[in-house]
Amino acid sequence: MNLGKLYLIPSFLYEDAVETIPPYIIDAVKDCQVFFVENERSARRYLKKIWKEMLIDDYQWFAIHKAEAEVQQQFIHLLKQGKNIGIISEAGCPGIADPGQLLVEAAQKLNAVIKPLVGPSSILLALMASGMNGQCFQFNGYLPIDNTARRKSIKDLEADSFKRKCTQIFIETPYRNNQMLSDMIHSCKEETRICVAVDITSPHESIKTRTVKQWKKELPDIHKKLVIFLLQA
Repeated sequence: MNLGKLYLIPSFLYEDAVETIPPYIIDAVKDCQVFFVENERSARRYLKKIWKEMLIDDYQWFAIHKAEAEVQQQFIHLLKQGKNIGIISEAGCPGIADPGQLLVEAAQKLNAVIKPLVGPSSILLALMASGMNGQCFQFNGYLPIDNTARRKSIKDLEADSFKRKCTQIFIETPYRNNQMLSDMIHSCKEETRICVAVDITSPHESIKTRTVKQWKKELPDIHKKLVIFLLQA
């Protein structure tokens, strides 16, 4: 069986930050016949932005959603047909905090060739600029929505960070950012460091690490912005 290859194609975090996408990404796009994407409209717009001559209708397009069983079966069938497939997440790198991971898992089970390509990851960029421990770190995705459960989760992460000298990384829905930061400030010890990384790669990018005591003096307004939170006790 002649399996197709799988390209994990990064996209930009900020729409106009084309310079963050390496030129060799275009070569990978040209080698694909099929794309599995989080959002077809924005993925098409993204690819046209980095490769203006691309004929969008020459390719097959599938929406990943949560990589349901039907999507996985379509994906496996196309790989087995020898089709080269590109996965594109809505922002950053496929497979990292992204439903495309389930398709990569399916490709691994088939022993297909998988090509992860270099591009911006908000999680790694935030960690790089935070000054926190890059030897031991943990990405926790979203914390609980319930206020009490969220504050308990923050305290548990702080305790684990102190025990293992580990950087804890997590995200929040943009309209709950201010509440998240407030909960962190009120739940953590004053010497614990918190990094707030906002709108990475945009002209308004801000990545600041402060102790809880320092943040209490001046909290930023991060409502409806794209934020990565990092914590180290």
